[in-house]
Amino acid sequence: MPARYPERIVCLTEESTETLYLLGEERRIVGISGYTVRPPRARREKPRVSAFLSARTDRILELKPDLVIGFSDLQADIARDLAKAGLNVLIFNQRSVQEILDMILALSSLVGASDRGLQLIGELEAGLAEIRGAASRFPRKPKVYFEEWDEPMISGIRWVSELVEIAGGVDVFSELSRSQAASGRIVSDASLLIEKNPDVILGSWCGKKFRPERVATRPGWDRIAAVKNAELHEIKSADILQPGPAALTDGVRRIHEILRRFSDRASAARARAPG
Repeated sequence: MPARYPERIVCLTEESTETLYLLGEERRIVGISGYTVRPPRARREKPRVSAFLSARTDRILELKPDLVIGFSDLQADIARDLAKAGLNVLIFNQRSVQEILDMILALSSLVGASDRGLQLIGELEAGLAEIRGAASRFPRKPKVYFEEWDEPMISGIRWVSELVEIAGGVDVFSELSRSQAASGRIVSDASLLIEKNPDVILGSWCGKKFRPERVATRPGWDRIAAVKNAELHEIKSADILQPGPAALTDGVRRIHEILRRFSDRASAARARAPG
């Protein structure tokens, strides 16, 4: 019997689902995460078999997948249980923009769609280059605080930090972004933000609605430029916190648009200033 590519794939997170759809290989998907919203048609077409930290092992086994794809150490327990049940399990662990592109290349190769994968990567890289070029025209790079969770305060993961930079900003906690675990990105002292004094605050609370009015009333934060100037903005979690095509397209574009508008307002204010 000749070797064959996987024909029945279960995707435990959204980014592998979205990537396979973009590759035109959605026919191979037999199960998806319940948190999947991209592309919208996936929720109509594919059964939902997992959350992020849990999965319906019995349902997955019923689907008879020849490959299960997950993400990060947080799904290690799910992967262990499925492997013990005899399934092939692949866990990606991409944390940077480059690693996201590498994941897309690897996944496209896994399903025999290398050429389309290279084309998709080229499109994504061209989009990032266009945004980087537009951002280079900002008079100055605004300082940005990206908040991934509120209690405790958790700053942005590495790919988010990199996308903030590509979009034209400076991540005020870029040194924390390389932590593999969210615990390494906890901002233990809220007064640090007063010292950092970001121009813009971006919030994406892992699917929970961002509440800028709550952020603005944190003790002492009325002294922060972003709060003074009402520069608190939400980025949808589905657009920025999934390490896949969404972050490299809609996510970074949304960040860039916010920073562009900030830059335009700041330039207009300087032009109006006397002297």
